[in-house]
Amino acid sequence: MAKDYKIFISHSWKYPDDLKNLRNLLNQRGYFNVEFQEASQEEPINSANAAYIKQVLKSKILNSDVVLAISGIYASYSDWIEWEVLTSYNNSIPIIGVAPWGQERISKTVTDYSVVDVRWNTESIVKAIRTHAK
Repeated sequence: MAKDYKIFISHSWKYPDDLKNLRNLLNQRGYFNVEFQEASQEEPINSANAAYIKQVLKSKILNSDVVLAISGIYASYSDWIEWEVLTSYNNSIPIIGVAPWGQERISKTVTDYSVVDVRWNTESIVKAIRTHAK
């Protein structure tokens, strides 16, 4: 029986297509079962309170087998992505950096803490998840 992977995707809401496309990529991969833990635009966290949002996100991160951090250069300028990456790292949740499609430069915020960085390729991402997920 195939393992079910609980995955939190650290991303920027300024680039929602990256999240949607990465989810689709993994959902369409045969013999690979995934349950996404992060909040999505379809399931927003209804609070303007940063402490509450961090509490909910931390719970989702801790429930994950692995964190995929979309490592576009914009991640270097996002306090939220940095917080998600550090929360993952400090709680021994493996982080896989995923470079967005076609991007050459990736975020140091992600690469400093990731166990591996991969390009936007289904097989590379799946292999990294299978290798590094807890």
